[in-house]
Amino acid sequence: MSTVHIREARPGDLESVLSLYAAIEDSPADVLTLEEAQAMWQQFARYPSYRLWVACDTAVQDAVVGSYALLIMHNLAHRGSPSAIVEDVVVESSQQGRGIGRQMMAHAMQQAREAGCYKLALSSNARRAGAHAFYESLGFAQHGLSFVIENLT
Repeated sequence: MSTVHIREARPGDLESVLSLYAAIEDSPADVLTLEEAQAMWQQFARYPSYRLWVACDTAVQDAVVGSYALLIMHNLAHRGSPSAIVEDVVVESSQQGRGIGRQMMAHAMQQAREAGCYKLALSSNARRAGAHAFYESLGFAQHGLSFVIENLT
C-alpha cells in the first residue's frame, strides 16, 4: 500500500497537477499554462461544492502523485438528494499500481457519502480499457450511455 495522504489542493499544487495532466492529454496544447490554471482556480472558488483533491506521497516530501476533481451537485429530482461527479482522475505513471488511485476513489466515495449523494458518477475515454477495468474493480458499473458534443468553442 502507498504512503499517501489526500488533501484539498492548494494554489501551490497547480504546477504539479498540470504536470500530471500533461502525461494523459493527447497534445501539450490541451494543458493549461500555469497562468491559465491560476485564473481557473479563481473560478473554482465560485462553485459551492467543487473541489480539487491531491494525493501526496509522504515518503517524498509530500510530492503530488495523483489528483481528482469532485463536484457535488444539488438536484430537484431524487427527492433533492445530491449527486457527485468525479473528473480528471490521474496518478503519476511511475506511481501506478501502488494503490493511490484506489485510495483517491475511496476518498471520493466517502466525500459523496458524507454529502448525502445518491450516486457517484464518472466518465472515461472509450480508449482507456485499463481505467475501465480499474473502475469496475472498485464496484463502478457501466450505466446508460454517455453523449457528448465537443468543440463548442
